[in-house]
Order: sequence, then C-alpha cells, then structure tokens
Amino acid sequence: MNIHEYQAKDVLKGFGVAVANGLPAFSVDEAVAAAEKLGGPVWVVKAQIHAGGRGKAGGVKVVKSIEDVRAESKRILGSTLVTHQTGPEGKEVGRLYIEQGSAIARELYLSALVDRETSRVAFICSTEGGMDIEAVAAETPEKILTLTIDPATGIMPHHGRRIASALRLEGDQVKQCVKLVAGLYKAFTEKDMSLLEINPLVVTEAGDLLCLDAKVNFDSNALYRHKDMIELRDLSEEDPMEIEASKYDLSYIKLDGEIGCMVNGAGLAMATMDIIKLFGSEPANFLDVGGGATTEKVTAAFKIILNDPNVKGILVNIFGGIMRCDIIAEGVVTAAKELGVTVPLVVRLEGTNVEKGKEIMAASGLPIISADNLADAAEKVVAAVQGA
Repeated sequence: MNIHEYQAKDVLKGFGVAVANGLPAFSVDEAVAAAEKLGGPVWVVKAQIHAGGRGKAGGVKVVKSIEDVRAESKRILGSTLVTHQTGPEGKEVGRLYIEQGSAIARELYLSALVDRETSRVAFICSTEGGMDIEAVAAETPEKILTLTIDPATGIMPHHGRRIASALRLEGDQVKQCVKLVAGLYKAFTEKDMSLLEINPLVVTEAGDLLCLDAKVNFDSNALYRHKDMIELRDLSEEDPMEIEASKYDLSYIKLDGEIGCMVNGAGLAMATMDIIKLFGSEPANFLDVGGGATTEKVTAAFKIILNDPNVKGILVNIFGGIMRCDIIAEGVVTAAKELGVTVPLVVRLEGTNVEKGKEIMAASGLPIISADNLADAAEKVVAAVQGA
C-alpha cells in the first residue's frame, strides 16, 4: 500500500525524523490558508499523487508570494499529471501539499528497502540526490553505497556514520545522520514498510539535514497490524478492479495485455503469464484466487476479469490440490452466465475433482474450450484471440 508524501512525512515525524514543515490542502482556499499559516517568504506547491517524477511534469512549483500560491494551486489541483510512473493516462491531482521553502546547499539520496538476496533491511545512499537512482546506478554505480542491517543487532551508530561518510557529511551533520538513519530504520521496521525513499535528502545552507521528499510503501500482508496506516489509504489512486479484488482477498494486478488469467497459486500464475507471452500474446492481469477459494470468490474473480475492456480472451488454469476443480467450474459457469461471455474462454483443470469440474462445464451449455495441459491451453487461447 502506498501513501502520499505529506502522510509519509507525518509518519516519519513520529519517529523523530527531520522533515520540512508543510500542510495538506484539498482546495485552493485551503492551500492559501496553509501558506499563510506556515509563513514565507518562499513556499513549494506540491501535487500529491502516487507516482514519482512530479517535478518534471509540472506538479512541483516554488513560489514567492501568496498570490502565486493561489495561482499555482489553481493550476495544479484537478489537473492530470503524466510522469514516467503514471503511464500515458496520467493521474488526476486531488490533493496538494504546501511546504515551507528550504535553502538548499546539497541534495542527497537515501532509501531503505527489503533486500531479498540477504533477507535484511538495506540502506541505499548516494551523493546524487534529486535524480533517478536507476540512472545513477547505470551511469555512475560507484556513487551508490548499499549497506545491509543485521537483524540480530538492529541499527547501530556505526551504520549512520558509514552512511554519513558515503554522503560526505562533516561535523555535526554526522551526528544528525546517525540520528536520522536510526529513526528511519525504526519507522521502517515498526510500521512494516517495504520501501522508504528520501529523494532528496538535503543539507540546508545552515548545515542541517532535512527530508525534502518522502515515499513510503507498506507491506500489504502486514497491514492487519497497522489499522492507523490503513486509514491513510487513498482509493482514488488505485485501480478500481484492484480495489474490488481486495474485497474478496484476491491477489490481482492489472496489466496491459489482452488475455485475462485466473490461476490458483502465485507460481502457477507467473508460469501462465510467461507461456502466454511465449505463444505470442500478452497477459491482461495477474490473478491468484488462492488455495481455498469459494464459489463466490471465484465468481468475483471472473467478473473482475470480464470487466476489463482490454480482455479479448480468458485462460483459466487450475491445479486442484487444496482447491477443488468443481468449485472453480461452478464459479466460472456462474459468472459467465451472469455477465454473458463474448470472448473465447479456455479452461485447463487438473487435480482434485477434475472430472466433476469438467462435467459441470460440459453441462453448462457455454462455449468453453477445454485444454489438456498448460501449453495446450495457452496455444488455444492465443489462437482464438488472434482469430486462427
């Protein structure tokens, strides 16, 4: 789950992390009131969307008068920002963040994430703040330091000092960095974050470290422990079909292809997507119904796939271990009859109650194409979609 910059900074402040002063605004008048409350002489008007690259898209503006705060807020609020992370459709701006301007001497980069290679939390830092870290990694990898934290010891002062050295900090800035890194690690672990990115982390002209931006992602599997974080969720930033899927505890991610997939098990779902590409098409989604799905859950999953206008064919690939094939068959038939399937539907069932499942589909009167194995299923659905 993602949250907005202003929400992320509020969370970090609770862990003693230094962030720039700012206030959220949901209207132009609120933005002006926020600027007046913060005081000048410089403010930054920031669009709040779940995507990077806001500045390049015109969503972050430095202004030097209340009149300009009003003018920029009016321009940005309600506009659609297109960045490298939004896709060509962009995202509509429904919230602003009005922040006090900062006198910046240097811009740095600092982030924390889960390093799956080491099974540890890792800090990544660079002197090249304000830039895409991917570009820095590709062009000047020597300017990036990655430091993993042993969970047996947790964060230690020497970690902060090592990061301070990599960022070429001096004097009191080193002490500030040790405190900052400790606060970020505490926030990351206690709130079950999966990503915490500060870009840029700035050194002000007064010599202070300040988080000028903050991006936070939470591990969705741990949200049951953090009801206060769930309240920060902005549904307007999420795909409506993904929201609907979450109501039924379905693992669903919308993609750009044309073949809808319904599979049980993440590994089998990935294999299904791969083999669709192998036979010359693209998957329209990742959808894992899990091992203990009910007819209601399967029906909901099928409806979500059919409601995607890009779907030109559907591949149902089920291996019945815990999941029974007859339950899948009942869900598919129920949803197909309710919505009226007008695209090719290929079903491959294997495992528990497979014969009963095939009988249910055969008796449904629906034009379901049966497949014997995964390759057969992928070949048939791609051929049907392409009109072969």
